[in-house]
Amino acid sequence: MPAPEPGLDADARVDPPLRADEATTLRGYLDFHRDTLRWKTAGLTAEQLRTPHPPSRLTLGGLVKHLAYVESHWFSAMLHGGEVVAPFDTADWDADPDWEFHSAGDDSPEELRRILDVAVADSDRRIDAALAAGGLDGTSVRESGRPGEGAFSLRWILVHMIEEYARHNGHADLLREAVDGATGE
Repeated sequence: MPAPEPGLDADARVDPPLRADEATTLRGYLDFHRDTLRWKTAGLTAEQLRTPHPPSRLTLGGLVKHLAYVESHWFSAMLHGGEVVAPFDTADWDADPDWEFHSAGDDSPEELRRILDVAVADSDRRIDAALAAGGLDGTSVRESGRPGEGAFSLRWILVHMIEEYARHNGHADLLREAVDGATGE
């Protein structure tokens, strides 16, 4: 891979702990996957971040903005019952349900990184508050839309977010290789 932004290379990622309590382990994996996305998108131009590679229409910039939205959706809106962070709070989701993917091409690399970092920082504050209030078994303010399922546990949300990043980091691997041939774990 090209020389990434400071602190955003593969060696800067911190492996999840081998022996820790459940909350520390889950957060370790979430942080590892967040840093993997940052690494996979580091050092690219706006053009590289917005270029799809057929047959997919996904872009690396779209993945960054999508994961920022998903962070805010799960930890702010679902877990705490609040609003999603900007710019997602003013998006016209009715007009474009995939707004975050489609609008990412208008954002600079720095803006995409800022949006992700703001969402992650907000999520971390909300995770800390939820752990202090009810631990991993604490539940979300908002409930599942499926009848009879009820609220989500913080544990479920953290595992879901790890899964969400892992899936999209696989997409990022393929897209990054298509952009400049760079590969890596």
